[in-house]
Amino acid sequence: MKFKLTLLSLFMAAALPALAQTPVYLDTNKSVEERVKDALTRMTLEEKVAMIHAQSKFSSPGVPRLGIPEVWTTDGPHGIRPEVLWDKWNQAGWTNDSCIAFPALTCLSATWNPEMSYLYGKSIGEEARYRKKDILLGPGVNICRTPLNGRNFEYMGEDPYLSSIMVVPYIKGVQENGVAACVKHYALNNQEFKRHTTNVHLTDRALYEIYLPAFKAAVQEGGAWAIMGAYNLYQGEHACHNKRLLKDILRDEWGFKYLVVSDCGAIADFWTSHKSSSDAVHAAVKGTMAGTDVECGYGYAYQKLPEAVSRGLITEEEVNKHVLRLMEGRFELGEMDDPSLVNWTKIPMSVVNCKAHKDLSLNMSRQTMTLLQNKNNVLPLSKSIRKIAVIGPNADDKPMLWGNYNGT
Repeated sequence: MKFKLTLLSLFMAAALPALAQTPVYLDTNKSVEERVKDALTRMTLEEKVAMIHAQSKFSSPGVPRLGIPEVWTTDGPHGIRPEVLWDKWNQAGWTNDSCIAFPALTCLSATWNPEMSYLYGKSIGEEARYRKKDILLGPGVNICRTPLNGRNFEYMGEDPYLSSIMVVPYIKGVQENGVAACVKHYALNNQEFKRHTTNVHLTDRALYEIYLPAFKAAVQEGGAWAIMGAYNLYQGEHACHNKRLLKDILRDEWGFKYLVVSDCGAIADFWTSHKSSSDAVHAAVKGTMAGTDVECGYGYAYQKLPEAVSRGLITEEEVNKHVLRLMEGRFELGEMDDPSLVNWTKIPMSVVNCKAHKDLSLNMSRQTMTLLQNKNNVLPLSKSIRKIAVIGPNADDKPMLWGNYNGT
């Protein structure tokens, strides 16, 4: 018996190192919470901070030594943006990055067709996955309150109820492909003029009845995995530093538990007039404490978080909260797992520029057309009409007709 016990002990001792070879964060049998917490214990503060600030216009670094990949985002809500240079907005000149340009989101809303919205999101999600993007920076649901807003076409119109109905299936379609929809620009980003410094004041009734319903629907009904903060101020505080918007409303009232991403450079906007390292540190602290998890686009301020920790302005545990939200989404998407076990990797890669997407874009364009007035029964047009004149300076202006912020 003693001999048998000794053999068993030797076998177990030999087996333990083999069992310990798979770290918890790579063990698919463990819960997402367990895996993320284990990954955090293996990262340095500098590695954690690197993950939550941008390294280029559209990416944040991973942790190569742990096998954690980079995070890649992309514009836009109407089609996947061509690749740009690492640190500039200029196109990179790739030859395999053409994607379908779908009708603008104002047009999508004009269809009054939620099923069309789902197909729109699903198609864009497929093309984003083909291009290996993790987060789609869209859709936009700011309310069109002034016709002078140059980005009205990116949003779903002036009706909060219609926007709330149309945004939900769009999000679900995108996220079926393992791509996070990042709903923007939260909140009250309703004009481009001085958008970095505009301070919005309004009643709570207007806020809740007009400007927030589509965001709320995106979170509670659409299940959006990300929200993008805006540039403007609300009641004297920048949106990406705004506790009322990000914590009190978004997280506490609506129960949002996923990722808040700043608009590109929105954290840095807080200190660009000063340009000092100390101001950058305080901007980073203010952003994280208010609830902005990831600094998008430029990465000015959040690079200073290690300094903020060393100066006692913020704790490493607070930094961990933001990294944890980013990592939870990545683990839920299966980005650390065997690709054969992940549903979205089974999506065929032949979808980009495919006939189905082109047909959808054309059909949607037809459905967007809205007759405001049919004076003298001018419609339907007589079959005898052979030519139609399109009048005005934009009639043949190709950039105007493209009208796409993401430049597809």
